[in-house]
Amino acid sequence: MINLITALAVGFLFAVGVFLMLRRDLIKAAMGFSVLFNSVNLLILAVGAFRGDVAPFTTNLEGGRTLSDPLVQALILTAIVVSFGSYALLLGMVSLISRRFHTVDSDEVVNLKR
Repeated sequence: MINLITALAVGFLFAVGVFLMLRRDLIKAAMGFSVLFNSVNLLILAVGAFRGDVAPFTTNLEGGRTLSDPLVQALILTAIVVSFGSYALLLGMVSLISRRFHTVDSDEVVNLKR
């Protein structure tokens, strides 16, 4: 049941993120970018989820297997850092466009080759 709820949450967030990214308003598109990245992070977490009874770095000495994979946490941490950097760059570009063209509507932005 938990897997179904997680899959529905990831699918819903992904759909909302894509829907917002397709809007003409640049601020809503930037918000969609953030929601989409968060849904991807939740997907990575759901795919690499581990049983909650052991720590992610615990290994089974008898079999030599890792009970839980720490790579998932490292990937999510890296994805969060990359998404924050990309989001900061995107917000800077939206701010620059809104100051230069006095609008956040992508249809009203003209003469981008200047």
